[in-house]
Amino acid sequence: MTKRDIPRLGVHVSVAGGLINGLIRGEELGCEALQIFTKNQRRWNHPPLEEATAEEFREAFPKYGAPPIASHGAYLLNLAAEGNEVAEKTMANLTDELWRCQMLALPYLVLHPGSHGGAGVEEGVKRIAANIGEALTRSGNEVTTVLLETTSGAGKTVGGEFSHLRDIIAASQMPERLGVCVDTCHIFAAGYELRTNEGYEETVEKLSRTITLERVNFFHLNDSLGVLGSKKDRHTHIGKGELGLAPFGFLMNDLRFREVPMVLETPDGDNGEMDSVNLSTLRSLKV
Repeated sequence: MTKRDIPRLGVHVSVAGGLINGLIRGEELGCEALQIFTKNQRRWNHPPLEEATAEEFREAFPKYGAPPIASHGAYLLNLAAEGNEVAEKTMANLTDELWRCQMLALPYLVLHPGSHGGAGVEEGVKRIAANIGEALTRSGNEVTTVLLETTSGAGKTVGGEFSHLRDIIAASQMPERLGVCVDTCHIFAAGYELRTNEGYEETVEKLSRTITLERVNFFHLNDSLGVLGSKKDRHTHIGKGELGLAPFGFLMNDLRFREVPMVLETPDGDNGEMDSVNLSTLRSLKV
């Protein structure tokens, strides 16, 4: 089997000890795609990224196979917030994140759309589109595509339906800068069936009809501890949850997604051993 027989598979890797360590860990795992945090995902404020650090990363990048890399935005962000402290902090943090992505020459930034807080999905969609556009303008970032992540649809979050992401892109003044990251656990928890060939094809058809497959630039591969439609965002290892192996087999053999990077966000532990197990499991599903 050649590398291009299946999609570009990888892992969300730790950058503990320095950003370049993410590249090193990715190579050790045999990754062809990566996701990282460029800063602490649970804090609002951070010291600026030094140009020397960014240059070291950029120069090392081709030496490690130049895998497509996505940064994941901070968990604290709420792009649908407006007129409050969270909205201000979100804008500052996101602008900084986009600066970092530009300095590191990262092609993708994955973002959770946020919670409308009771204002309604329509209003949330407008705020999200406007806030992303404002952050892109402030940062001056010209190299990074912002990927809206599908969500499990819990509470007042935006993104539990494909139409939410379609509408954010349509409301944006710079739609060419936006794409989509599909999370298998999230869409299953939101009610999209993936476990049978019929269900998988119906879901992909809905995705194609609503957003277009050209907008799907990234996947998060996660099994789900929650059942279909549970709205629970609870990841587990490939084949060990309610999804089972079948959906991942469909993805590994779907020519429509052959060039789309796919990364694991399964639980940490075992010194990375489960990352290797999960990657091996995915590769074994190619027929």
